[in-house]
Amino acid sequence: MREDGYHLLDAEMVSLDLADRLLIAPGTGLTVSGPGAGRDPALGSVPAGASNLVVRALQVVGRDAAVVLEKHIPVGAGLGGGSADAAAVLRWAGCDDLLVAARLGADVPFCLVGGRARVRGVGEIVEPLPFGQVEGHEYTLLTPPLHVSTVEVYRAWDRLGGPVGEQDNDLEPAALAVVPELAHWRDRLGEASGLTPHLAGSGGTWFVRGAFPGPGRLVVRVAR
Repeated sequence: MREDGYHLLDAEMVSLDLADRLLIAPGTGLTVSGPGAGRDPALGSVPAGASNLVVRALQVVGRDAAVVLEKHIPVGAGLGGGSADAAAVLRWAGCDDLLVAARLGADVPFCLVGGRARVRGVGEIVEPLPFGQVEGHEYTLLTPPLHVSTVEVYRAWDRLGGPVGEQDNDLEPAALAVVPELAHWRDRLGEASGLTPHLAGSGGTWFVRGAFPGPGRLVVRVAR
């Protein structure tokens, strides 16, 4: 962890064909709708105020706009939905500065670039990688109805001494320590697919390679 409280990342990220839709017009204000606006009353809904990354992105670039955000990416799922929304605003405003993007969040610079990349630093170092054999790969996502706080997961990772995850994600042990119920949903996807699920980011989405459609599961593809 750096002196400013941020952790240094070293992660591989890839774009999927799961996306929100933003309609931007002259005016002011943010309206949030769509099936991903709130999965469960216990988890709350997407905020439409100053904390929303769309609003923050507009502030960073000094622009006003009336935005309708149609959510399809599950909320708080570790899939970078809010970051992708912020990146869309930056693109609309003609901003391609990764340092500016990193001020909004560690995932925003990658979402601004897209594709497949190795992401380091606090998200501002984005090194594009060839798609190779991953292009067009299908993945099955399972997002449980649980709130997983990124802040609490990183705190737990520090408290546990920086553990190494068995499935290529070092945040997985910390996420399971913060929300033990995640293990139940991991096992459900494992039983349905016969594979060992991986955790996306700090949680709480579990994923496996391949298409295993079923209740509560979403099949997506790698996209450029």
